[in-house]
Amino acid sequence: MKIPKGTGIEGTGMEGIVPSLNTPFAQDGSVDHASLRRLVDHTVAAGCGGMLGLAVAGEYAMLGFEEKTAMIETIAATNSDRIPFIVSVTAPDLAETLDLSSVARSAGARGVCVQVPAGFARHEALVFLNDVAARGPGLLMVQDLDWAGPGRTLEDIVFLHENIEAFSWLKIETSQAGVKYTAVLNATNGALNVCGGWAVTQLMDALARGVQAFIPTGMERIYVAIFRRFKSGDVAGARALFERVLPVLNFSNQHIDISIRFFKELRKAEGLFESGKCRQPGAVFDPVQESEAAIAMGRALVLAREIDMDVAGLSS
Repeated sequence: MKIPKGTGIEGTGMEGIVPSLNTPFAQDGSVDHASLRRLVDHTVAAGCGGMLGLAVAGEYAMLGFEEKTAMIETIAATNSDRIPFIVSVTAPDLAETLDLSSVARSAGARGVCVQVPAGFARHEALVFLNDVAARGPGLLMVQDLDWAGPGRTLEDIVFLHENIEAFSWLKIETSQAGVKYTAVLNATNGALNVCGGWAVTQLMDALARGVQAFIPTGMERIYVAIFRRFKSGDVAGARALFERVLPVLNFSNQHIDISIRFFKELRKAEGLFESGKCRQPGAVFDPVQESEAAIAMGRALVLAREIDMDVAGLSS
């Protein structure tokens, strides 16, 4: 079964920075929906081109189905379709993936993002992704995640794109991500939109290769400013700003668990979250990391304030 097209970059208006939202927890461990609503409003106000919920940064593996359903509904209601909202529906249980796709559709999300289960051959992936697309809102983003390897083959990606009309976005998070961005864009003549995520330390490389969107976590106003400078032709200005972010990423992106904890603490420092509590077991700092995190957060906050002042100056 094929799902109609018209769900790519033109159909969604999704371009630029599409952050992966952290999941805020109260001190008692429950999902903090008030903080979640603040985060959604902050994401829209920052000028982001969309948002991704319930992904790795959102500790999806630590959430129950009812919690995920409630979060999808809160994000969608708060966003009120101001920017595209994409729901990550990856789950160990394939039935849950399909059920979450239906929830995303009912809540008014713009699309879903899913990782093909490990070990699925090409035709198994085709059946699986068509099932997800049939239950979802329309846009299908496939997450090509392989922390240390090349991910799915280019031949598989092209085959799936040609046979699943809803498959309009590929989120590449593999080794040698930059080379793969270019290979996919060339192989599909740009028809398959490409976005990056974990490889945010290679953001300038990605922009130079024509990647349509990037999915980092945190520091939205800074990333939006970098993207806008680059798109306006101020490549040197974009690079100069990005190089000021690198010391922060040098700490935050040493491991996914460190990233989750760091950006939750940054959300708290920004006044968005009530706590930096994590459910991810490894998302803890030792005393040295606490000290380094504080320095990195200070850099991020100063840079965000400078961006805010620049924006205010331009609008006055």
